[in-house]
Amino acid sequence: MTIADLSAEMPSSVDLTSCDREPIHQIGAIQSIGFLVVLSADWVVARVSANAADHLGVAVDALLGAPFSALVCAEASHAIRNRLSALYGANAVERAFAVQLLDGGPHYDLAIHLTKEMIVIEAEPSEAAGDFNAGAMVRSMLTRIESNASIPELARTATRLIYALTGFDRVMVYKFHPDGSGEVIAERVGGGLEPYIGLRYPASDIPVQARALLVRNPVRVLFDVTAETSPIVPRLGPTGQSLDLSMSTLRAHSLMHIEYLQNMGVRATMTISLVRDGMLWGLIACHHMSPRHVGFARRTAAELFAHTLGLLLDRVERTAIADYETRTRQLHNLILATVAEKGSVGDNIAKLSDQLAELVPSDGLAICIDRTITLTGATPTREEVAALRRFLDGNAASQVYATDELGRVYPPARDFVQQAAGILAIPISRVPRDFLIFFRHEVARSVIWAGDPNKSVQAGPDGERLTPRKSFAAWREIKRGMSAPWTSAEQRGADGLRLTLLEVVLRVLAASETDRQSAMQKQELLIAELNHRVRNSLGLIHGLITHSKISASDVDTFAAVLGERVHALARAHDQITAKNWGPGSLATLIATEAGAYLGIRADRVRAPANDILLQPQAFSIVSLVIHELMTNSAKYGALTVPHGQIMLDWTIDEAKNLVMDWSEIGGPAVQAPRRRGFGSLIIERSIPHELGGEATLNYAVTGLCARFVVPSRHVAPADAAPPPPSRTTVAGPPARLSGVVLLLEDNMIIALDAEEMLLSLGADRVSVASNVSDALRLLGIETPSFALLDVNLGEETSFVVADRLRQMGVQHIFASGYGAGVNYPADHRATPSITKPYTAESISRAVHLLAAQGNRISE
Repeated sequence: MTIADLSAEMPSSVDLTSCDREPIHQIGAIQSIGFLVVLSADWVVARVSANAADHLGVAVDALLGAPFSALVCAEASHAIRNRLSALYGANAVERAFAVQLLDGGPHYDLAIHLTKEMIVIEAEPSEAAGDFNAGAMVRSMLTRIESNASIPELARTATRLIYALTGFDRVMVYKFHPDGSGEVIAERVGGGLEPYIGLRYPASDIPVQARALLVRNPVRVLFDVTAETSPIVPRLGPTGQSLDLSMSTLRAHSLMHIEYLQNMGVRATMTISLVRDGMLWGLIACHHMSPRHVGFARRTAAELFAHTLGLLLDRVERTAIADYETRTRQLHNLILATVAEKGSVGDNIAKLSDQLAELVPSDGLAICIDRTITLTGATPTREEVAALRRFLDGNAASQVYATDELGRVYPPARDFVQQAAGILAIPISRVPRDFLIFFRHEVARSVIWAGDPNKSVQAGPDGERLTPRKSFAAWREIKRGMSAPWTSAEQRGADGLRLTLLEVVLRVLAASETDRQSAMQKQELLIAELNHRVRNSLGLIHGLITHSKISASDVDTFAAVLGERVHALARAHDQITAKNWGPGSLATLIATEAGAYLGIRADRVRAPANDILLQPQAFSIVSLVIHELMTNSAKYGALTVPHGQIMLDWTIDEAKNLVMDWSEIGGPAVQAPRRRGFGSLIIERSIPHELGGEATLNYAVTGLCARFVVPSRHVAPADAAPPPPSRTTVAGPPARLSGVVLLLEDNMIIALDAEEMLLSLGADRVSVASNVSDALRLLGIETPSFALLDVNLGEETSFVVADRLRQMGVQHIFASGYGAGVNYPADHRATPSITKPYTAESISRAVHLLAAQGNRISE
């Protein structure tokens, strides 16, 4: 292969002048520490640097046109030819160390490269070898850095190693940001110098052309800022072109760069490029406060180290991306499994809001599907999101839309910048589009620049020109209206999520017709079943009202008796609906009724350890019977005296029927009632009439004894011991209220009844709220002494109000029609709750339980 063949692979010269009208390097000049010789393909000297005569001992005029072989010894010519043979590829530079160019002369380090049809040979005096071994040094440096697992660790270790290798006063790792500015992320600095760690430098400090050159030629060195440079003779070649010094190691620096360094007080500098995927990732920048020559061998070792460091940086970043993509795939699989479940797509996506926030870290999420908007976390209001959705529908194409400064492209967003300074929107359907919108709140970015980042313009002999900054004192800039930026990895993950959700939506659409028909059939069956149950319940309530009214002596007695019976039915209903209308526990029924009557003395009712399950219809009937038995015992029987007890026993006979015995002992003498009230009729006739069973009562003087037989078709055996009473059961004697009480209840009629109960318990006044915003408004006006909160309020819950009450130091209890089926947050599980319908007794006992926990309710 000839020199012409090699040079044909080289790129053409590039324009090295910047938009600042200031050349990046002084064309045709090099640093005087070394010299440069340019050869044409026939080995005749074409150009030399003016200082070559000082090194070779031959006048420049004599060098021009002379055969190169006549200027150097045979060994040097042979070494150079070998290095030329090794040149391969664009931007290739071959090195030769400690070459003796002249017999008996000094040793030089050579850098050899091709530019067009010419060979460029640069020479600088070799550094005294001493005990320096470049190969061993690089191997040792790589051993110390290859185990670092993060970019900060790599950067810190790199500064220490380059500091030791080169001896510069300051060594920094400088990383470029997406906007082109750079930041010092690691530094090793000698004593007495101000640290630059964390300082930001504007993109204009390193022009675009200079960055491109730093990728091609990764090591840039300036041994003495104040030293004179040596021009290339002649300045232009035979065809009138200047010499391309892009790959030169000794080329001179631009006047602007020299002025920049002088403003910083720097006398010598070296930069080593950190390249990742062919792009300039950052620099290792070295400064010295006095002239410093770092030999070519050490610079080559530093270059090799920086090349390996670039690979390690790439490995660390790719590992992080791979981990992120693994989590993304796992989340996609979870989404496919979850969103494909029955129910709306929006609801199922909302269940995964925490996992989605891991994939795309954010402060809030809006799920906009069909005409429904579901909000989680910190977001704008529903109305603001709806307007933003219209903006996205007209501006976001069928791809991920991300901005960290929403107010710049959508001015109305400036009104909610605290919640949504930046958004990442994922379209998941065609026009009109559905979206997942991730929000990030405003982050006031404090950027510390190394001086004012704005370049100034000065007038000179050649007109106005940009000048470098003279002050490098820390200059703080606060940027507002922006969020943390969305990284490329996050945007790729979001795009993968978009494809996953599109697949889900297509699946749902394909199955929607079949699901719709099936749902309609199930709905018709459910309505029929619900209608049947409601009619039965209404019939039972009608009977209770009618017969309780007949047996009551006055209105107050009627209301109290009816309320207790309805509440007993509600407790039973809670227990069977908690198991999806499945069998209910007889042991739990007894424990619940005993707790409602006796509180902490519920152990006066003794029941077997084995449990029995009753079918829902039988459970409701037996609960009324047990309630009436407890009521009669509390009025006339064993529970009227402190030491009276109720003994319960049940067995399963040979026909699988339930046989239950009720015995009262330790109470007053008992005799059969002269008049049969409605309660007695429930005890005697309910099980025979409703369930086809038996009921036998014996009014013995020592106490009432009763036997009940429930047919086997209503019974299922259970092995578990009776569970403890539910969390809604509260114990203790009645307690009273005082002052203003807050009642949060969304049903007006129920609120009226509850208000009367709270007033009867001593409240001076009741403030009634129907929703969370009303309750919070009332709390802003006055501080109540106590609060009763309905948990479920349509589309919201009262836990936000409970949090506010806790902050204010106001004690409160919960109420719910769902019984034990409420999923209370962890920090509210210790708060007492009662089951609807409200009774003054249940409220009073809950208040007592709060007091028993050590919380003072009233003075």
